Formats: sequence, C-alpha cells, structure tokens
Amino acid sequence: MTTVSPDLLRKFDIPGPRYTSYPTADRFVEAFSATDYGQALAQRSAGPASLAQPLSLYVHIPFCESLCYYCACNKIITKHHERAATYLRYLGREVELNIAQLGPGRGVTQLHLGGGSPTFLSDAELGELMSMLKRHFVLAPEGEYSIEIDPRTVDGARLAVLAELGFNRISFGVQDFDTDVQKAVHRVQPFEQVRELMQQARAVGFDSVNVDLIYGLPRQTPASFARTLTQVQQLRPDRIALYAYAHLPERFKPQRRIVPAELPGGAAKVAMLSQSLLAFLGAGYVYVGMDHFALPTDALAVAKRQGRLHRNFQGYSTQPDCDLVALGVSAIGRIGATYSQNAKTLEEYCDHLDQGRLPVVRGLALSRDDLARRAVIMALMCQGQVLFETIEQAWLLDFRHYFAAELTQLQELAEAGLVRLDDTGIEVTASGWFFVRAVAMVFDRYLQADRNRAKFSRII
Repeated sequence: MTTVSPDLLRKFDIPGPRYTSYPTADRFVEAFSATDYGQALAQRSAGPASLAQPLSLYVHIPFCESLCYYCACNKIITKHHERAATYLRYLGREVELNIAQLGPGRGVTQLHLGGGSPTFLSDAELGELMSMLKRHFVLAPEGEYSIEIDPRTVDGARLAVLAELGFNRISFGVQDFDTDVQKAVHRVQPFEQVRELMQQARAVGFDSVNVDLIYGLPRQTPASFARTLTQVQQLRPDRIALYAYAHLPERFKPQRRIVPAELPGGAAKVAMLSQSLLAFLGAGYVYVGMDHFALPTDALAVAKRQGRLHRNFQGYSTQPDCDLVALGVSAIGRIGATYSQNAKTLEEYCDHLDQGRLPVVRGLALSRDDLARRAVIMALMCQGQVLFETIEQAWLLDFRHYFAAELTQLQELAEAGLVRLDDTGIEVTASGWFFVRAVAMVFDRYLQADRNRAKFSRII
C-alpha cells in the first residue's frame, strides 16, 4: 500500500483547478455566443462519423428545499415544488433547440442528473424528464446513467422508481456523519438513514453506489472525522469522493453563514486527509485519482487498471471521451473543440428560451495550443503518463521544444518523487497520483500566466 507523508501533503497544499476541462471554466468568454454553440452542433451533425460517435448528457436541476452552508453549486432554495413543472417545460424547449441543430436519434452512453437536488422533482416529473430525453436520444443499454441524491429527499420506494426509470448509478451527498458538523453546515442526516438507503439501493439493483465526503468543514476535528471514516467503511460504498472544503465566502454567499473560527486549521486538514488515505486504502479501495476511491471490482477501478479512464465535467468516467450536451440553468457542455455554458440565473435562462434562442451565454473555442495542452493534461489525469511521441504525432510538434519550460518545472516534482522523466515521456509515480493535479498544473498556460489562484480549492 502506497503511503503519503504529512510533510509531502503540506508541501503541495496549493490552490488549483480540478481539470474537469482544459481550459477551465473560469476562462470562458462572453464573446462565445449561442450562435457559436449552434454552429458547433451543426458541424457535429454534418460530420461523417456523427451517428457513430456517442454523446454524454448532463441535466442540471437547480432546486433544493434547504440551504447547505458549504455549497458552491448553482441552486435555488425553495419549497414551492410547482416550480419544477415549469422548469421541465423549459428543459423541453432547450432539448428541441439542440435537436434542431444536432439531429434526432443520437446515441447516448452517459447521463448525469446533478444540481441542486435532482430528487426535488417528484417521481412523475422524473419520469417525464426521462421520457422526454428518450424521445429525442437513444440511450444505449450498456450506458452509465447516474443521479445525485440528497438522502433527506428519498426513501426505498423512490429508489425503486429511479431504478425503474433506468438509473444504474447513484451518489449520496453525505459530507460528514458528525452531528455537530451537520448542524454547523445546516445539513442533518443521521447515519442510520443513509445506511438504510444504501441497503435499499443495492436491493433494487444499482450497479454502483457513491458517497461524497468533505473534510475541512466547521467543527470537524481529526478525531470526529475518524469516526465518520469508520462509519463509511461500514457502509462500504462502491465509490467514495473525498473533497477538500474551499472557504470562499466572497464568491459563495451561503458560506458567509459559516463561522470562520470553527474551521479546522491546516494541520488538522492534513491529518484528516492523511487518515482518510490510510483508512480507505487499508480497507481495500483503489485510489483512482483526484480524491476518488473505488472498490477493485467497481467499473471505475477496472477502467483505471486497464488504462481506459476518462475525465469530463462530472469527474472520472469509464465512458470514452465524447461530446457533452448540457441542459439546464448554468450547465456546461462540450461540443468538438468548444465549451459552452448556459445562463446562470433562471430568469435569463427562461428569457433566452422564450425568444427561441439557445440559452448559451459564454464559452470558448479552443486553439491548437489549448487542444495540445488538454491532451497532455488529460493523459496525466487519467493514464498517469504522457508519451512524447504520441503528442508529437497528434499535434505535429516537438514536445521537448514546445514544452521546454514545463519540463524544467517538472524537475522539482521529479526530485520530490512525484514523477519520472526520461527520453520517452513523463510518468506519474504511485505517490504522485495523490498530487496529480499539481503535475497537470505545470502544463496549464493560463494558470502559469495568472498566479492568482485564490479562486480554486486547495489540492488538499
């Protein structure tokens, strides 16, 4: 079992992107419009292999009944469930506008419902949403269809409905089981409730059950978090996502309700991360990368073992790298060499659709340099290695010359034992996997030019 010293964790405790895309979403510009996005859809539709290339779908459901103080997601807090019906009508309009450019019957191998709380929708509304998607797209029988769950909004009967609708992967937002921590972040959900729901999820046939955890929350201590880790080990989910809390109250208003004096210090956070690594690796989990763990039999761990790991806006995936059609307020998608983002407010989103326009308000058309660097960063993040010859042949460049400055910067990481460099390429070491984001950051041209990293979460 590979271990990581607290000293190494402290040394590389630096802010940086999570690289669900490159360039990252903070680089999007308003000069990229709905017209540009429509053209990208049309070009994909006209391509000779368009029917054979699968799509990924993301649907953002922004509504939540209750505010979680740590949350940095785009959400709308409301108890008025009738708003969901109106939102579904607008989603239907957005799908139709996409299909008008893309063409009907495109194959889909991955679907993810995120938020907010997708289970804010009633069973009937979720059924309506899935029926609408199936009318316009062809969902492959072997695909991954996942939904994020607020445990406070579901029971066994609802989980059975989700399975019947075609969802085969489920993610529970847990964060922490300690009662004091839950009160401090305004999200109280007993361990017993989550345990029962996970048992029911397995009983109705979900292929994979994920649990989200956050360390660095108010009132957390290494001792309290150790108890949560023990409880998670008892649940034994197929996957675990372990995130570091980023306290950015100037950007995310809900975080202003968190008492800064109650946040754990850097040493405590290092201790919590260190004990998490020991606990999960000791329990037989595979460290997939970027704070993600999976049981050896889970498809994500198998994909990493076989070199088939991919990464998109939802994180690591077993599905081949493909275009992503993103639906709903603030949703981010990718078509070809472009990224796009929908309007961030519900009012603006609906206004665009009322005028018969796609609700895209910003995005980016990638340059050749962006594409080459994306290939390098994703190879590091997913396969843990970059072969110079592969990049040179794909992008017609001399790797050692083109990335001379980056290779010089990598020497420090090589001396720390995080990467190995030779004449053929770059390889992330076993301990380097825990800091793969720091390795990828070296090739981020935008980040190297902009040293203001306060807007990003820290690596730990």
